[in-house]
Amino acid sequence: MKKINNLKIISTGHYVPEKCLTNEDLEKIVDTSDKWIFSRTGIKNRHVIENPDIENTSDLAYKASLNAINKAKYDKNKIDLIIVATFTPDYRSPSVANLVQAKLGLSHKEIPCFDINAACAGFIYALNVALQMLNSGNYKSALIIGAEVITKFTDYTDRNTCVLFGDGAGAVILEKTLEDKPAHFFTASQGELDKLIYVDEFVHMNGKEVYLFATSILEKSIKKVLNDTNLSYNDIKTIIPHQANLRIIQTVAKNLGLDMSKFFINIGEYGNTSAASIAIALDEFMMSPDAKPNDKVLLVGFGGGFTYASAILTI
Repeated sequence: MKKINNLKIISTGHYVPEKCLTNEDLEKIVDTSDKWIFSRTGIKNRHVIENPDIENTSDLAYKASLNAINKAKYDKNKIDLIIVATFTPDYRSPSVANLVQAKLGLSHKEIPCFDINAACAGFIYALNVALQMLNSGNYKSALIIGAEVITKFTDYTDRNTCVLFGDGAGAVILEKTLEDKPAHFFTASQGELDKLIYVDEFVHMNGKEVYLFATSILEKSIKKVLNDTNLSYNDIKTIIPHQANLRIIQTVAKNLGLDMSKFFINIGEYGNTSAASIAIALDEFMMSPDAKPNDKVLLVGFGGGFTYASAILTI
């Protein structure tokens, strides 16, 4: 069994734009209906930026970070590592993480700031990278963000994809700790060249093939991280999956013999926010009355590439 590390979640936060794009709104711009969308995806609403010319991923990431910092009244100057998971950066360079550092007023600190792109599994990937860097002993406080403005890459003439995506960001502040808060990660990739999910000017997706991959790989990733830690479903307070499609989550739950109440679901309000998805859901769970100190949560996601990942954290 792999080494289990201790990792303390100091605070979580999230931000989504105020503008809400409903299924009824989409009925006016593309050949679709609320019934068609909801029955196939579980999505009712998604939050979207209002002005693509001036609103960027770094803006959402910054606001999510502030939410986490303010919630815990955390001294931002303690942060010595910033990682952003995204596939929709403001620029090819500099990274969103660099921009967040500047927006937070931390440019005077000589700290590593960088982005990673592992699509919708990116937030778990970033958490894993942060843990390894904290374990090195060279860093004490990490700000990890999942943020996307997918609507800049959404083709609103394609009813199969435009109904899925929303914009948003989630953030978590982590510290290495001597407390008994074990964390375990499984991150992997199954490279493919068939362009089943890819992004150029717009997001493109082969829905049927993605569904088949997602249902099998989420099940595998959940079992993997549980087997590696000798834990059972009863040891896990909640499973927080990537919010891609409610049907996918329902299929995984059925295959695992689990009730849907075991899964934290918020896709109805936000749609698929890619790397921000699990981060936003984690914050909402942490703020709920169901979350208790030392509960274990299981994160699981998949994304284009194909990437996939799971993690067990102790809150």
